[in-house]
Amino acid sequence: MVQAVQDALATALQEDERVMLFGEDVGMGGVFRASDGLRERFGEARVFDTPLSEAGIVGMGIGLALAGMRPVAEIQFAGFLYPALEQMGVQLGRYRQRSQGRFAVPMVIRAPYGGGIHSPELHSESPEGLVAAMPGIKVVIPSTPADARGLLLSAIADPDPVMVFESIKLYRSVRGEEGTEAVPLGQARIARPGDDCTVLCYGGMVEVCLLAADAAAKAGISVEVIDLRSLVPLDLTTIGKSVTRTGRVVIVHEAARRMGFGAELSAQIAERFLPSLHAPVLRVAGWDAPYPPFTSEEAAYRPDARRVALAIRKVLDF
Repeated sequence: MVQAVQDALATALQEDERVMLFGEDVGMGGVFRASDGLRERFGEARVFDTPLSEAGIVGMGIGLALAGMRPVAEIQFAGFLYPALEQMGVQLGRYRQRSQGRFAVPMVIRAPYGGGIHSPELHSESPEGLVAAMPGIKVVIPSTPADARGLLLSAIADPDPVMVFESIKLYRSVRGEEGTEAVPLGQARIARPGDDCTVLCYGGMVEVCLLAADAAAKAGISVEVIDLRSLVPLDLTTIGKSVTRTGRVVIVHEAARRMGFGAELSAQIAERFLPSLHAPVLRVAGWDAPYPPFTSEEAAYRPDARRVALAIRKVLDF
């Protein structure tokens, strides 16, 4: 998947001279080598390193976007995003409204997120819910090489700010065709069709949910797995068609359960599709505690196929 990200960045830099790529160690290829070779190919005026200041990285990107550029800012790990939230909440998502449509901020922020690699503290955070709660900022999370490339290209071309979270675990553990087309924002993907239960997930949890669906199939249970791909805007049409058909929903994400994006999904489903539900919506998520660094406790924190399978069985037995 990291190769697909790199190809998308190279394509955007090649096709639009306004595109600029920057962040901590980006000029040297980045921690995960997503920008490897791009400075040499496109020059240090367009691909460059920044100081260790996430607020500065995002703030500079906002200024560049307002000046007519197409900045792509990399935050080295999503857990380092917190110092930049002030810039994002106060500036990034507000300029179109503040200027009554005269100005927009066509900026992309990329950040690797999530666990599964036994990393240090703050390196496995999943703050997508925080960003999704900020009006004016779109949020996408790919789970395949094709979507990693296609969603990133669409994000760079979008007239408004887009936050792209990329699963660290999937960078080198998932393979597939990278695709040649941009993937529209706001369109979910049916990763596996089914009729008995709908499982909603995204990013690193898609492969987990597919494993749970495989296990359920052995017991004669048909599970539909929907890869949301886009949290903002959210594809409620695809979600609604599935929920009204199956009547049972399980939501899966890595972030802590309390106030996670699953809570918003649950509310949206209850408001729109409650008459179709045969059981309460269940959430499988991280626990309401900081993500455990290094240790084997990560296996107990990060949702796995067993926890998802148990939730599927629970909604079916309700």
